[in-house]
Amino acid sequence: MPVVLGVCAVLLLVTMTAGVGIGSVALSPAAVWQVIAGHLSGHAENTVAGTIVWQIRLPRVLLAAVVGAALTTAGAVVQVMVRNALADPFLLGVSSGASVGATAVLLLGAFASLGVWAISAGSVLGAVVAMAAVFLVSRSGRQLAPTQLILCGVVLSAMFESVTSYLIFRGNPQATQSVLFWLMGSFGLASWNQLPLPVLALAAVMVYLLGQGRALNALAMGAEPAASLGVDVARLRRNLFFATSLLAGVAVAVSGVIGFVGLVVPHIVRLMVGSDHRRVLPVGVVFGAWFMVVGRGGPAGHAAPGRGAAGRGGGPGVGQRVRLHGPGDRADRAGAAQAGVRP
Repeated sequence: MPVVLGVCAVLLLVTMTAGVGIGSVALSPAAVWQVIAGHLSGHAENTVAGTIVWQIRLPRVLLAAVVGAALTTAGAVVQVMVRNALADPFLLGVSSGASVGATAVLLLGAFASLGVWAISAGSVLGAVVAMAAVFLVSRSGRQLAPTQLILCGVVLSAMFESVTSYLIFRGNPQATQSVLFWLMGSFGLASWNQLPLPVLALAAVMVYLLGQGRALNALAMGAEPAASLGVDVARLRRNLFFATSLLAGVAVAVSGVIGFVGLVVPHIVRLMVGSDHRRVLPVGVVFGAWFMVVGRGGPAGHAAPGRGAAGRGGGPGVGQRVRLHGPGDRADRAGAAQAGVRP
């Protein structure tokens, strides 16, 4: 794993440097790092290159990296939690709930007093409402049943999407374009103020998940084998549900709806390092960040919609996964059995 992690880290660093330097005003890697070093040392120069790098391009690239890492982590965990290789973070309806909140802000002026934080506040509130609704509806006694969780997520997601469509239909036509652009996902309006929230959420969730590596490996084999190994399955699934919902909700809040990353990248990472989540999670953070930076739409000066950018890499990724391994559930079970979780 150290070799793979190191290679991914180098690729991420090179790609981020290129992403900041490429654009309508081309900048060399040396110029990019000179600006960054100047700001970090407190000796920033007031130049055109400095403004382009520090105020415009670097926040976009960093936000893309953080969102990619968050969606990859959430996707890897959701696929284990519901034991479905085609699951992704948005299967739980969180993104649709966040979309309702953001649409209400853009069309109805909700939370206008919060200024630049209004869209993020509306998105997070919508995500929390969706998460609570899915959690309450899908509970079977005191447990979260995977099948019910998927069905409730799909049904409530459709309901929230219908609310979003209704708000767009009834809202101001002049604001509709802004709503549609946000729903497609984009890093074009990224700023330094948007970075702390996803970074803190990702760091907190990763600290918890890295301590649950063996439990995740056991859960990948099924609820009964995990319980026989001493894992509190009901509690673990509940905690994983809240953790993945938090990551997905925060990612949607700062970048809009970007699908396919949480579905495809975890499978690519498993092809590289196996199904042991003690390796999948750290490598997935770095590789997911790289994947999103590469797919964010090319030059930093032209921020393409994130949903289309992710889809360009996602389609071939799913096909490769199916061609090489067949049903993902069987491959994940075999990988988990090799991860050192036998009784």
